[in-house]
Parts: sequence; C-alpha cells; structure tokens
Amino acid sequence: MNQLSLFGSDEFYEFPKDLLEFKEAFLSSEEADRLQDELLKNTPWKQRSQKMYDKMVVTPRLTAWYGDVEKSYQAGENEFDVNQWTPTLLSLKQKIEKTFEYEFNSVLLNLYRDGNDSVAWHRDKESRYGNRPVIASVSLGQTRNFDFRKKDHHQSKYSLPLPHGSLLIMKGDLQENWEHRIAKSTVPMKERINLTFRLVRDF
Repeated sequence: MNQLSLFGSDEFYEFPKDLLEFKEAFLSSEEADRLQDELLKNTPWKQRSQKMYDKMVVTPRLTAWYGDVEKSYQAGENEFDVNQWTPTLLSLKQKIEKTFEYEFNSVLLNLYRDGNDSVAWHRDKESRYGNRPVIASVSLGQTRNFDFRKKDHHQSKYSLPLPHGSLLIMKGDLQENWEHRIAKSTVPMKERINLTFRLVRDF
C-alpha cells in the first residue's frame, strides 16, 4: 500500500486537494490530551450490532453520537441515541467551523480500544449527509493508518497516518469515488478516539 503524502513529494501519491484537507497539529498536545481524557471518562460509549452479509455481527469499536437535538438517528442498519452537545464538543465544533468555514450539526465518536478494533471499507453515502458531504475527522490517542482506495479500482490503495490532535477533512466527490477504512492491526495498539463532525439534514 502506498504511503499518502499531502506535500507534493514525487515519492508518494498526492491526494487531490479538492477532496482532502489535513492539519497534523490542529490541537496542541495538551489540548488533545485533555480532550481524550474527558471523552474516555464521560462519554456514554456503546457497542452495537450491524448486519453484514446477511448476518448480525458486533461492531468492532464503541460509538456515541452527539447533535443539535435529542433524537434517535438511523445510519444504515444502526440506530443511535443522539446526546446533547457537551460544552467541550460544542467548543471543538465551533473551532473547526471558524477555521475552515464549514458548518456541522452533529458528531459521531468512535473508540478503537486496541488493534483488534476497526472499521471496514465503506463510503459515507447516507442521504441525510446530502451531496458532496464535508466530514471533519479529529483523531486522539494512538496513531492509526487511514486507508483509501478507489471505489472501482481496489488495487489503488493509499494510507495516511492520523496522529494525536490531527484533523482530516473529507469533501468534494470523495464519498462518491473513494472508500476508506481503519484496518485491524497485528501490532499492539493503545486506545484511539475519532470524532467525525457532519452536517446531517432533516436530523
């Protein structure tokens, strides 16, 4: 798998800038440490089941959803209870919106407890995200590789390490033409939290 570069190096694949923005140190180490500690302690994490290949399987990670209103939200086969914004999450949302001039009304939190936790190849194509959705992804804790591949050309695979405090923004036609995942790891891994800010329509 090719290592993804965002800096134009001839040795690496450079991802199209109209599809991806990346800020490696969006949060300082201290800010990221405090946020990770708070989320680990206070988030109502749940493990869910989903249908895959006509079987119900346990999702290999823990999740929680926060948004503008307290409702349940259906995403694929999963139904999420929507928690009200905490002051910390609302402040982080506003910081991203102010910095990049995007708008969000919800955030999905994923907790990868170790290298056995993962998310399979997928595209965020829910109709409630609208066309050409913008998704801002903040990573905390263990650095994990974020893998991309062309929807119709699976041999083309690229990987971007997402370190503690980093921010990755997916936009444009990325969800239409590319799949992404966090793969399981045979190397020992510590906890990682991922926050994906989204604009959900008709919440």
